[in-house]
Amino acid sequence: MAKFDFKLPEDFLLKASKLADKTDEIIPVVLKAGAEVVYDKAKSNLESVIGKNTKTESRSTGELVSALGISPAKQDREGNFNLKIGFKEPRSDGDSNAKIANILEFGKHGQPPRPFLKPAKSKSKNAAIEAMTKKLESEIEKI
Repeated sequence: MAKFDFKLPEDFLLKASKLADKTDEIIPVVLKAGAEVVYDKAKSNLESVIGKNTKTESRSTGELVSALGISPAKQDREGNFNLKIGFKEPRSDGDSNAKIANILEFGKHGQPPRPFLKPAKSKSKNAAIEAMTKKLESEIEKI
């Protein structure tokens, strides 16, 4: 499972602190807005690398793409909210989606890497922060 860490802008954190008792309701919604941006880019990247530039005909079933998803935001012991973009397990054939995604991302002997998660993180970072900021502002207006 991939892990993405983003440092939030200070003005964003100040606005979030003003929400006091509504924070636990609003932060998961804001995080989901940012995660959707990264998810869309990761899915697009994944679709573009599967079955491309292979020596033999692709055996892709589309199961890896359909297994990609966003987990619900949950609060950990330290009070931080986390959500993940990753793959549902197991596959219908009993293999692991995470293993197949890892092979695509980093390659293996005789198979060059075709990264899709790392580029999704770097290319969607600013857009994700912008989406979270807009969502936070719209949630603040509702209060």
